Amino acid sequence: MEAGMQIKDAISTAKNYVRDIMADEEPINIGLEEIEFNENNNEWEVTIGFSRPWNSVRNAMSTITGESAPKRAYRVFFIKDDTGEVRAMKRTDFGG
Repeated sequence: MEAGMQIKDAISTAKNYVRDIMADEEPINIGLEEIEFNENNNEWEVTIGFSRPWNSVRNAMSTITGESAPKRAYRVFFIKDDTGEVRAMKRTDFGG
């Protein structure tokens, strides 16, 4: 097997993809949730969590502080190991 991406490269690719394709939605709190290498497809499956300022929830604490808590969204990115190409992005209800 040829040397492909390192795990840090796959994570960086997924995070940068979120920043790039969702730039107009101003994603914040972008973070790694899960990563796995799929040997059958020779690709990384990287789950990234993030928040969007317009998608926030109010709770008791936010009522006291005046700040709303941003809701998390999760996407799984499928990244080809040999090329670093993001092949797909899918929504997921990540449970942690």
